[in-house]
Amino acid sequence: MPTEQYHEPAHELSDQTRTFVRMITSVIEEAEAISWYEQRISIEKDEEAKAIMKNAQNEEFKHFGMDLEFLLRKKPAWREMMKIILFTEGDIVAKGEQAED
Repeated sequence: MPTEQYHEPAHELSDQTRTFVRMITSVIEEAEAISWYEQRISIEKDEEAKAIMKNAQNEEFKHFGMDLEFLLRKKPAWREMMKIILFTEGDIVAKGEQAED
């Protein structure tokens, strides 16, 4: 069954690749949900509604992190690159250039 998430025929892709694509798609969906909540929270006047939205957004952060960790465990080279960039101090662009080396 073709979907927009595949750029190659799905039946030709390995199970591992299809799982990887599903998780990438999940990361994208979680990031979109985080963005939608951010927008709603920024304009919501009712504090109780805002608190509920913040709680829901925190769930999306958790899902995003879990998806990303899964992907990084499956792609060791990607994980090594991210170790140079994520959770560090200093210039982010410089860290990105360092990770490419």
